[in-house]
Amino acid sequence: MTEKKSGRVVVVGSINMDMVAHAGRLPAPGETLAGEAFVMAPGGKGGNQAVAAARLGAPVDFVARVGMRQYGLELLQALQTEGVACAAVVRDAAALPGIAVIMVASVGGENAIVYVPGSNAELSASDVRAAASTLQAAAVVVAQLEVPLAAIQAAFELARGAGAITVLNAAPAQELPAALLALTDWLVLNETEAFQLTEMPNAGPDESRAQALRAARQLLQCGVRHVLVTLGSDGALLCAAELEQHFPARAVKAIDTVGAGDTFVGGLAAGLAEGMTVADAVRLGQAAAGVAVSRSGVQSAMPHRAELAL
Repeated sequence: MTEKKSGRVVVVGSINMDMVAHAGRLPAPGETLAGEAFVMAPGGKGGNQAVAAARLGAPVDFVARVGMRQYGLELLQALQTEGVACAAVVRDAAALPGIAVIMVASVGGENAIVYVPGSNAELSASDVRAAASTLQAAAVVVAQLEVPLAAIQAAFELARGAGAITVLNAAPAQELPAALLALTDWLVLNETEAFQLTEMPNAGPDESRAQALRAARQLLQCGVRHVLVTLGSDGALLCAAELEQHFPARAVKAIDTVGAGDTFVGGLAAGLAEGMTVADAVRLGQAAAGVAVSRSGVQSAMPHRAELAL
């Protein structure tokens, strides 16, 4: 078996180029509007979580498939600048990377997004198995649902076989096979995703936490060891076989909440990889997300470890 590297996080997931246009309002169908600003920046849940963990001090490897026809080189360079190792990334010369076209209204903040998965949709179980030595050296392996389930399952099989902790961020929500859930040590999702997976109705504000706990208990019966439901301004709820705990949110002035969930997952993974207690790893994720939402941007807003008051 490959020698395990202390504290190493491996992220299996998506990477996109986000193209963001700002205008006073969103256009009506068939309408052309003059915009106020345009920004291109690396994104994708996998890339975001890798950067979040790296900024918090974890050594991070990325397992992905990136189209190189346009923007692929820039996306990889951005990760490497953050200290994320990309040796296990498949470079696909014939494909486009994932692209997200985002329109944001400066009045009210409403947005509309078209996401084209590109090479993210082509990440295969074979690609993942080719990175076996990287996965087997991890302390924690993280995945999200912007790449095929077969690739995630292959990664978790390798991780479990090597004794690594597996973390699945079940976003965007979709039906999950029992075999994958049985390989998942940590299932992290927001309350809407928890209700979708369990087919529970959304609860009113007064019942939201209680309903989230019921959903978490149901998901725990699927073989997951820890279910962590994020509740926005109400914090997070952890459910395990012998532990149910609510973690209040930190009081912050939120400026931009995009990427908060990815920052939280990256922080949780970094903490678990360090050997922190369950509670301290959750609090590290919360602290990182609290700083991130107080700034504009996604990856650029993610904090370094020295910025956190723990």
